[in-house]
Amino acid sequence: MPQLFEVGSWVMLLLTLVILAVKIFALVTSLRFTPEHYQAADKLTKQAWVAILGLGVVANVLMPRPTGLLNLAFTIAALVYLADVRPALMSLTRR
Repeated sequence: MPQLFEVGSWVMLLLTLVILAVKIFALVTSLRFTPEHYQAADKLTKQAWVAILGLGVVANVLMPRPTGLLNLAFTIAALVYLADVRPALMSLTRR
């Protein structure tokens, strides 16, 4: 039976690392755009998104349990940024 628990531990570690990578990617891409891009796309301000995504990365590092309520909230915020905000910002920079 210990092997079963080892598999579960590896799955949780992999899930934690994938979620952390998604949050870091969202944070880095949020830094690429100017505050004017966010305003033109009619989204939250750059400072708000950087704060939300930065806190999400910090929360993931300090509390690496991906199923915790705080981590789930920040994961959803990162996914919202990647699915809604980032495409809107990128559409403003395409030529």
